Amino acid sequence: MDPEISVIPLITILVPLAATLAIIASRSRPNMKHVISILAAGSNCVLVLSMAPLVLQGYTIQLPLFTVLPGLEFGFRVDSLGMIFASVSSLLWVAAAIYSIGYMRSLKEKSQSRFFACFATSLAAAIGGAFSANLFTLVIFYEVLSLITYPLVYHKENTDSWLGSKKYLVYLVGASKTFLLAALALTFAATGSLNFDSQGIFNEVNASPLLLTVIYFCFLAGFAKAAIMPFHIWLPSAMVAPTPVSALLHAVAVVKMGVFCVLRVVFDVFGQDTLQRLDLGIATAYLVSFTIIMASVYALTLDDLKARLAYSTVSQLSYIMLGAVLLTPASTLGGLLHIASHGVSKITLFFCAGSLYCAARKTKISELAGIGRQLPWTMTAFFIASLGMIGIPPASGFISKWYLLTGTIEAKQLVFLGVLLASSLLNAAYFLPVCYKAFFESQPALPHQADNIGHASSTTISSTAISPDIREIPLVTIPLVITALLSLALGVYPDYFLALARGVQG
Repeated sequence: MDPEISVIPLITILVPLAATLAIIASRSRPNMKHVISILAAGSNCVLVLSMAPLVLQGYTIQLPLFTVLPGLEFGFRVDSLGMIFASVSSLLWVAAAIYSIGYMRSLKEKSQSRFFACFATSLAAAIGGAFSANLFTLVIFYEVLSLITYPLVYHKENTDSWLGSKKYLVYLVGASKTFLLAALALTFAATGSLNFDSQGIFNEVNASPLLLTVIYFCFLAGFAKAAIMPFHIWLPSAMVAPTPVSALLHAVAVVKMGVFCVLRVVFDVFGQDTLQRLDLGIATAYLVSFTIIMASVYALTLDDLKARLAYSTVSQLSYIMLGAVLLTPASTLGGLLHIASHGVSKITLFFCAGSLYCAARKTKISELAGIGRQLPWTMTAFFIASLGMIGIPPASGFISKWYLLTGTIEAKQLVFLGVLLASSLLNAAYFLPVCYKAFFESQPALPHQADNIGHASSTTISSTAISPDIREIPLVTIPLVITALLSLALGVYPDYFLALARGVQG
């Protein structure tokens, strides 16, 4: 079908950028900042979803803007793959905006104007990446996202945040300035173009297999946001950021941008036929399978809740890439669906971690005994999201993992079937004990209940005892309940994302 020309892709980026300026201008009026943040997220979501009907009908929406150099153009292109990423990002950003207000207010965080301004600009960068028409435009928004999220990681301005943010920036910018820049230069030299093609721009190029292999792995290393081992360390290090930022990094924008870029390389730069001809798909499958298992094993050893969720993210991102590189219809559907299912489940889990900290100042799993009785909404949502991560129906992860498992059988690669099954068992091993501890273990005794034990014992008990004053915080709890219900809804009714995923296949 002929492409549709529309200015809406540009407006979806201008709206959050305008919100950024408005937030800075209203920095002395906290309530105004919060209203602007929510309105910008809601308006952006409406704009993104308004383009979905055309995309679902098979149309591509384009908006060429200007040419930088011959063969280097800046413009936008809305297709099925971009719509998957943009739909997840814009929809979850509404919940994240509300949650951030409750979180920042309850903890009386400093530098809130900077926080919300960077938060809005991050949305613009993520949507810009989703709707990029070529590698040149995509890399620009990829870099903007790295730079604008740096102040968010460094938000607390202490020693830990300085070290974590430095590692965050060094890994992401360092990888893009070396491997990614080399991949772009070699691609342009070999093809004379950086424009995406549904068959892959290398499909008709007579280049040596060695050169194509080098370019391909430069792309994998350069898009370090995808967190393939060993380029994953930046992600756990970024856990020094406030929890809304962690949710942004792990569920919505940053890591999904990395995986999205890898999928663009697989589908629209190399093309699945080229990957199959060079056996690069299977090689990548082994690489990401190593990440899936090792990150899951490491998550099992961690007591810090956010750190465990971080390594879970490292593992789950590679599910998406595994589905794409197995190069079968079912595996591709599974990988694309997992963008959405992982997004809604993981943002819920991070929201819950933030709720635990806001309400009870708890960060360790070992401190959560009995807390489900005082924060029932939070821990029920955590349980639902855990089902999604494990892949238990009716939560959303079941559908995507079903297609992934079917795809391994289609590809006749049973070793990856074993990887997925083993990883799901590991998911259960590091998520379900958290729920069990919260709901079924006894709460620690409060200090006044342990007077007869002695002063030393009373001091020890008081450090982990749960205060009777712990209550759910509405502005924090409501968004996490909504995203947990969204996880269930996506498991029961995946048709929207399934239709978009089939559109990627052509």
